[in-house]
Amino acid sequence: MLTTTPAVQAIADWAQYSEIEGASAAFAHHGLAVTSADEVVAFHAGQLVTFSPTGALQRASRPGLTEGHGLTVVQEDGKDMLWVADPGFAINCGAGTGDGKLPPTFGRGLDLDVRPGRVVKLTLGGEITQELTAPPSPDDFPGPFAPYAPTSVAVDEVRFGGTGNVWVADGYGSNAVHCFDASGELLQTLTGSEGAGRFDCPHAVFIHRREGRDPELYVADRGNARVAVYGLDGTFLRSVGAGLLTSPSGFVRWGDLLVVVELFARLTLLDERDRLVGHIGADQTVTEREGWPNALDNAGSAQVPGGLQPGRLNSPHAAAVNSRGELIVAEWVIGGRYTKFVRCPD
Repeated sequence: MLTTTPAVQAIADWAQYSEIEGASAAFAHHGLAVTSADEVVAFHAGQLVTFSPTGALQRASRPGLTEGHGLTVVQEDGKDMLWVADPGFAINCGAGTGDGKLPPTFGRGLDLDVRPGRVVKLTLGGEITQELTAPPSPDDFPGPFAPYAPTSVAVDEVRFGGTGNVWVADGYGSNAVHCFDASGELLQTLTGSEGAGRFDCPHAVFIHRREGRDPELYVADRGNARVAVYGLDGTFLRSVGAGLLTSPSGFVRWGDLLVVVELFARLTLLDERDRLVGHIGADQTVTEREGWPNALDNAGSAQVPGGLQPGRLNSPHAAAVNSRGELIVAEWVIGGRYTKFVRCPD
């Protein structure tokens, strides 16, 4: 029997980030991670930020990164460390016309700041301790921004019996997934051609560990609206979600469920056998709004959308789960938006 979709309570505007310089006007485009102390790590306006379990701002630092698009907390010798995938570009508000490399549907008043992509390991205070060397990229790279624009990191942690290998999704660059060893040596590259077909924006990678099964690498192949599943040796195993998913962009384990974050306004829940359980926060019409994920004023300039409904998602980009089983979702929108979902008692 399939697990039923859990009843949830939605807590809107969970994070308190008005004190973060520039955050209210910045185009939020970041990941989420939870530390061993149940703090939530995010990224706003060039700053690595940390919230308490109740959403209060704890600290902010500037590690010299353009964007914290993918955030992954790992433990090394009992200490939390943070891997960050920085695609090297950020959308700035109030700085441009909205043309150039940005789709015209985004509206005016936006500009794109493009720099080299990076994958780095940080302390929680923002100090860089390791950086991976960018892998070779084809001259005719298919990505819209740069040959190397990494979007996500997953680590086969030694504390779980893993190798320490680091998997990197180059979702906005070469449309490939790279595997490095713990020292940073490139071991292999997956393109999707060895499986269900060439990746189209492999936006996120995730190591799915389930009791009694070998760990597997899940790739959110967003442009193809499916998930590609591999063994940790790089062997293709199967494709998941074709015809069910619209825009897989991230993953998080939530009890016995796998949450697939879908940019097109919903969370999709899968059971232990990758079968559809249901959706949370779905809004079937919001993506049709002119200027989505934002809104447009009368002059066609992008602005913070009004009328967003509590518990209904606009453009979920990342999610994390704390030790109390609370699911926190961050959205891709000017100013950012956080919603916490809590399972209701049975």
